Amino acid sequence: MTNLFGRRKLIIFGSTIASSLFIKACSTQPSTSSSPKTSLLESTTFVETIKVGILHSLSGTLAISEKSVVDAERLAIEEINQAGGVLGKQVEAILEDGNSDPAIFAKKAKKLIEQDKVATVFGCWTSASRKAVLPVFESNKHLLWYPLQYEGQECSNNIFYMGAVPNQQIEPSVEWLLKHKGKEFFLVGSDYVFPRTANSIIKAQLKANQGKSVGEDYIPLGNTNVKPVIAKIKQALPNGGVIYNTLNGDSNVPFFKELQASGLNPDRYPSMSVSIGEEEVKAIGVDYLKGHYAAWNYFQTVNSKASNKFVEAFKAKYGSDRVVNDPMEAGYIMVYMWKQAVEKATTADDLEKVKAAAYGQTFDAAEGKVTMNVNHHLSKFVRIGEVKDDGLFKIIYEIKDAVKPIPWNQFLAETKGYACDWSDPSKGNKYKRMSEK
Repeated sequence: MTNLFGRRKLIIFGSTIASSLFIKACSTQPSTSSSPKTSLLESTTFVETIKVGILHSLSGTLAISEKSVVDAERLAIEEINQAGGVLGKQVEAILEDGNSDPAIFAKKAKKLIEQDKVATVFGCWTSASRKAVLPVFESNKHLLWYPLQYEGQECSNNIFYMGAVPNQQIEPSVEWLLKHKGKEFFLVGSDYVFPRTANSIIKAQLKANQGKSVGEDYIPLGNTNVKPVIAKIKQALPNGGVIYNTLNGDSNVPFFKELQASGLNPDRYPSMSVSIGEEEVKAIGVDYLKGHYAAWNYFQTVNSKASNKFVEAFKAKYGSDRVVNDPMEAGYIMVYMWKQAVEKATTADDLEKVKAAAYGQTFDAAEGKVTMNVNHHLSKFVRIGEVKDDGLFKIIYEIKDAVKPIPWNQFLAETKGYACDWSDPSKGNKYKRMSEK
């Protein structure tokens, strides 16, 4: 892979590189409260850079969530550049818009790899977009860093997964709900792979723990006609019960508004969401979400030195009115994880060396100290939060130690007993553990 990814020398004008963030916008710029700040050099200076791709939805139904992840990734790049860059070179980010469309994600991933020749890509949100770009990364033997929690059932050698798998988010939240909120669940989600697979896992977990799924319904991404699903919830849970919500994007806006308008309040119909964080609460409106729950690895209200530092740095760059959330934290982590792996490997070009160097890497993240495992997933912290009047989450449950990731789900018969280990070629993507043979 040596010299596959072109580095180029940029001509920069001005006195200093104040923000040290190079952004080449190849499509719509993210609409944030602050743009990257740059200052000019007094004389012409040649700066050697390492190019990376940022690939997220800056438009379409998922932009409500993805734009803020771009901001967090840009913040990390700016900090790294201000501290001297990676291997003594500045990081140049090339920004692409996936337009909330998996086909466009695949097209833009191909461009970043084959035309722009980036060293790596940070990006995607939905599992549909991740699965659309996966063949592009595998055929090019390239590397994607993916920030979002997802359904698991995947372990690619060409992706590092920075969000939770179900045993680090969904499964603990179902266990908590069964203990504290009731045994009857209605499952509602967007109509694509993550919600459908997640709900298969939830149904298997409920069956194993004397719970019951009384209904299940899906809404196409971006669809705002939520009244039919609200009617089904009322019919299936006439006396109240748990609503497990895997809706993604701006469909959550009409859903929670109609939930409240129909009298399905959290005292009798508590919902648990796995794709609504602080940014979405702000966009939907706190009055519609107060008293409802979300499961994540990180909330802005985590009280630690690392969390406070992350929040302060983000607000200093983008404005005091901004909030941070779990996917943003994961986006921030993955840029630093890539940096650490590249520096250990002493190359950004040889991706086999970069991948090997990533194993065992740790980072003092806002959620706690995270570790990269040989299955390309992070050990992460589990938390459940309740939406309060200020739009932030009160943490009502947390597991104090980082939980190791299990990509192949153990509630589903077809993957029970399987694991992943890319440090051992004989095991790789999926192997049967000895204790299960």
